[in-house]
Amino acid sequence: MKTFHDILQKIEDFLDIPIAKLGSTHLTLWTVIQLLVLVVLLLYLSGKLRTWIVEQLLTRTRMELGARQATGAIIRYVVLVIGFVIILQTAGIDLTTFNVLAGAVGIGLGFGLQNIVSNFISGLIILFERPIKVGDRIEVGGVEGDVVRIGARSTEVVTNDNISIIVPNSKFISENVVNWSHTDRLVRFRIPISVAYGSDLELVERLLLEVAAENPDILDQPRPAVRLMSFGDSALCFELRVWSTTLIHRRGVLTSAINTAVYRKFTEHGIEIPFPQRDLHIRRNSTPSGSSPRPSAPDRPR
Repeated sequence: MKTFHDILQKIEDFLDIPIAKLGSTHLTLWTVIQLLVLVVLLLYLSGKLRTWIVEQLLTRTRMELGARQATGAIIRYVVLVIGFVIILQTAGIDLTTFNVLAGAVGIGLGFGLQNIVSNFISGLIILFERPIKVGDRIEVGGVEGDVVRIGARSTEVVTNDNISIIVPNSKFISENVVNWSHTDRLVRFRIPISVAYGSDLELVERLLLEVAAENPDILDQPRPAVRLMSFGDSALCFELRVWSTTLIHRRGVLTSAINTAVYRKFTEHGIEIPFPQRDLHIRRNSTPSGSSPRPSAPDRPR
């Protein structure tokens, strides 16, 4: 028993060896271990708190998922800051000794970590102003997909190919962002359709509206519309305008279904879908036999 007590005493003496000094406080190995354990515990518990707030506490309210995610993230940041200060004071570290360190860190943030700070501040702006939220369909910097997570430094966007793209938060502040579901999920789609000259315009419009009415993903209100947009080189250019709330994240599926139905309708009713055509006129130069053809005049500038 005495031997075990001696071993514990030696371990305690070893852990109490000072390894650094912060002002009047001696930083020992035991203090470092204590700080690491408490910080890891703080990170774990704050994450569990955020999950509980988002998935249990706020689900009883009428808040949207994006608002719940933003609220949970903000509360976690506040808990982390307060908890970190309490941990330092519990370990006996005087916070006034960090004044010089804070100045050095500030200089480092100004030079080497400015992108990280910019993304962090942008993340706070996103959480407070909510230009985007979890579940939104967005386009930014050539990336299109659904927002699945908004973090302190970056936002995770999942494309239709199930590829996760990590976008820095600063892009959502400094660049133009297309949010397909910012206010609601009601979006109008414009599908261009061409028919041959000489087609029955009233029949074309009626068939296009029938296609829209038969598609379950197209809304009856606002009503679909057909517009004759222009006279092309080889076709009359129409545009079918429809509204949907279900396929804003899969626009290709809706466009493909409409085009397929339009092709079948036009085939059944004899409406021709044109292809580019050109008329060629060939001239034969008739000259008397034995005489050379008259040289053509040089082209004049137009």
